[in-house]
Amino acid sequence: MRKSGAPREIPPPLELECLKALWKIGDGTVKDVRQVLIEHRNLAYTTVMTVLDRLVRRGSVERQKCGRSFVYTPRLGREELRRLAVKELVDSFFDGSTEELIAYLRGAAAQPETPRKKRTSEEDEGLDTALL
Repeated sequence: MRKSGAPREIPPPLELECLKALWKIGDGTVKDVRQVLIEHRNLAYTTVMTVLDRLVRRGSVERQKCGRSFVYTPRLGREELRRLAVKELVDSFFDGSTEELIAYLRGAAAQPETPRKKRTSEEDEGLDTALL
């Protein structure tokens, strides 16, 4: 389990998106990263720049001055981040036991997902009455 106050090793969603963009292109400027992200999300140039700077401070990305701009390169690989994410999941939800995670996944895969039954108007009315 992660100690409270300890920095989280898994980047938040927007940082992860920028990291994924860098994995896709290898390395690039803020403009390059934004170009990849804009396919799914229209973020301002300054937002992407701020997020990349956070990733640099965190140590997940390095930057090098190239002319008037910076070129960003991922230091944290996809597989390393996957290992960290699975470790955090196991520590947080399965008391550090990978065996419990595997058992849970096997059990979840064996049980077909049952569709939720749609409520009728009579059931909805009954709920309203019960709540009063």
